[in-house]
Amino acid sequence: MTSTAAGLGQGGPDLAALVEAVSATRMHAAVRELAGDRYAGRRVGSPGGRAAASWLAARLGELGAQVQLSEFDVAGVRELYATPVLAWSGAGRTRHLEHRRDFVEHLASADLPHPRTALLTKVPETDLETDLETGPETGSETDLRGRWVLADATTWGRACELAEAQGAAGVLTVRGTDADGWMPKMIAGPPARAVPVIAVRPEVHRHLGEALDNGPVQVTGSMPLRQIATRGRNVHARFPRTETGGHQGGDGHGDGPGGGNARLRVLLSAHYDGVGDDPDRRLPAAADNASGVAAVLEAARVLAAAPPGALELTVAFLDAEEAGAWGSAHHAPAVPPDTLVINLDGAAQLHEAAAVEAGGPAHALLATLDQAARLTGVPLKAGAMASDNRRYAAAGLASIGVGMGMPGYQTPAETPDRVQPDTLMAAARLLVATVVLLNT
Repeated sequence: MTSTAAGLGQGGPDLAALVEAVSATRMHAAVRELAGDRYAGRRVGSPGGRAAASWLAARLGELGAQVQLSEFDVAGVRELYATPVLAWSGAGRTRHLEHRRDFVEHLASADLPHPRTALLTKVPETDLETDLETGPETGSETDLRGRWVLADATTWGRACELAEAQGAAGVLTVRGTDADGWMPKMIAGPPARAVPVIAVRPEVHRHLGEALDNGPVQVTGSMPLRQIATRGRNVHARFPRTETGGHQGGDGHGDGPGGGNARLRVLLSAHYDGVGDDPDRRLPAAADNASGVAAVLEAARVLAAAPPGALELTVAFLDAEEAGAWGSAHHAPAVPPDTLVINLDGAAQLHEAAAVEAGGPAHALLATLDQAARLTGVPLKAGAMASDNRRYAAAGLASIGVGMGMPGYQTPAETPDRVQPDTLMAAARLLVATVVLLNT
């Protein structure tokens, strides 16, 4: 990371002192805490997720903030309630595959709680092009009844329709892995099909196709995946202003911060939820998004100790982002329309530059963020940030999303040791400098 010493003096002595007050040790401790066993991956509605919300509320309260927990309904969360099974046999040999290495739940899968064994078949291209209304007796060359069906990434949807119409056992399709060979976990997706759907990594898909060309293949698979409705819990905090002409106190409601005669409102946000542990494997969610939460929490600590000026600072630690950004969707309509929003999703591994996406009337906010980045030595680039910032922008707020990398994204490899202290420092310093510049 570029040294900040040369540029900070241009922002005044207060800016230099505040930026230097940022602590990597504090942030990494927060990452380790949130990625710990007691929070179990922090999935929305889970005991671990609720415990994380309580921990964050306590930390914000210690900083002098007025804190409120705000709950809301969340539907359609995918819950893997047991470890799925997948094995296949051909040419006298049986291969038992490893969940999240060799295969993974497809989010459109029907629930299949117990292993189902059946022969595997391919769907000929002619069948995929046949109108479903002709039915298997009149239009299909292959009877799929009671069989697992092998489909590729482009034909799996059509294969599912045929499988549903003909009573197939289920569908196997293909999905890639990350650089470490993991298949990331997700908990929000398309509507469920009427048949089980299992995604296998490309090498497994190829081997299945080759084996099927040379003889019969038998597949045994289960997919204990259900959709649940639950409750999310946002953590909102407001840091009262105390200067002459300002105000102190207020109702403390995180869903409606502001009021009085404040001239500027800034909201720093980050989602604290993860996708949750697997039944037999930890998914620590250290990068996504314990890292972003840690940086926002540290920025709030530094800013809370600074002269308040005319700015009202609020913080939102949001739930259910992984399930479809439900937390920010719940919060955004209640935020005062003149609030400036900076959302941080990922602060674990800064490569060439931090990704920045602006939405709503954010031109002035973006210019200040760019100035802060130049002063603190943080390189920026335009990039897609599909996170809570988009919910705030859709509500008409000036909103910027910032991301600084997520190594091991939504896999067991997303551990605290992969969260780089320098990146945490870059993220927190950028937030602090931006808020200070807005306040001058």
